[in-house]
This record gives sequence, structure tokens and C-alpha cells, in this order.
Amino acid sequence: MNILVVGANGKIGKQVVRKIQDTGNDTAVAMVRKEEQLGPFKEMGAKTALVDLEGSIDDLASACKDVDAVVFTAGSGGHTGADKTMLIDLDAAIKTMKAAKQEGVKRFVIVSAIGVHHREKWMDKAKYYSAAKHYADEWLKSSGLDYTIIRPGGLTNEDGTGLVQAAVDLERGEIPREDVATTILAALSDNSTIGKSFDLTSGKTPIAEAIKQV
Repeated sequence: MNILVVGANGKIGKQVVRKIQDTGNDTAVAMVRKEEQLGPFKEMGAKTALVDLEGSIDDLASACKDVDAVVFTAGSGGHTGADKTMLIDLDAAIKTMKAAKQEGVKRFVIVSAIGVHHREKWMDKAKYYSAAKHYADEWLKSSGLDYTIIRPGGLTNEDGTGLVQAAVDLERGEIPREDVATTILAALSDNSTIGKSFDLTSGKTPIAEAIKQV
């Protein structure tokens, strides 16, 4: 299976690409926007696509050619304003969904954020971030794609434990980025996660088991 990783140069995206390559069965297509970012992914043996998320749907569709699934891990980051958040976390996400449909790619996994499906839980200091994530998720639900929406809690750089909580609603908590990456791969290999949306934090249940219980 060829898996397009959008936002491959991000902290979660890099781990997703590495884990896909480590399976020995699947191949990652690492999508980045700068040529100088390609090298590390080529060294992993991954395929690459040089595409700017702020480009056109046709540009994104070129990266979706001959792939079996899309993983959208891109985000504007915590140091940008509302304008960049809307352009990446909302507009680029929807454009990528449209590009996937244009190329006949059905499977789509998106990394969202914990609690954004409830307006009353939106973070007061960054409501535009929650709004962008929320409406990208809502668009995905109505897109006709075989989606899984993963809403992780606060992200850390600690080593993953392989143990999580996954449920439609969870109290805010933290989770290592590595465990989010592992959950993405587990969701891709488990068709029972199609059409599912869930919060994700560290917990006591092995990842493969936790996502089956959602």
C-alpha cells in the first residue's frame, strides 16, 4: 500500500513516514513543500512529493496519484496567526480531501485535536484553531471518503508507550507524538475505524485494542 503523508516534515508526520517504512510492506509518499526537506525521506526509502499546501487542488492531486490512502498530519504550528491556521488546518485539509476524491483515493485519516467536536470545549485562547479543526473534520465526514478522525490531546515528545485511551469523548490529557503515529498506522490497517472519530490520550490499553473499542 502506498500511503501519502501530508505534513511529512512535521513532528508527527516524520514518525508516520518512518513507521510506514519500517513495516516492510507499505511505502510512504512523504509530501513536503521545500526541496531541501526531501533528503531524509529519500534516505528512509520513502517516495516523495514536492507540493505546497497553499497551492491548487490539482497540485495536491498530483501527489495523490497511485496512492491507496492519505494521512493528513499538517498543521500551521503554534507560532502562526489565525490566517495561516485557516489556510493550512482548514483550507488545505479540504483541498487535500478534494484532491483525494479527484484521484479516486478513498481512505483518509486526519489528525485533529481533542474536544474540537464540542464548541463548548474550544480553547479560549485559540478559538480559530479549534474552529479550523472542527470544520475540516465536519467536511471530511460529509465527503464520502472512508475517513478516520483522530483527535489527540496535548502532544509531547516523549517515547511512546503503546498504551492509550480512545473514546468519542475524553478529558483533556497528553499523549506522545509517537503514540499518535502508531495509532494512525493501526487505524489504516483496521477497517473497523472507517467512519469513526475519537479523542486520544495516554492510557492503559494497547493501541490496536483501544481503537477497536471506539
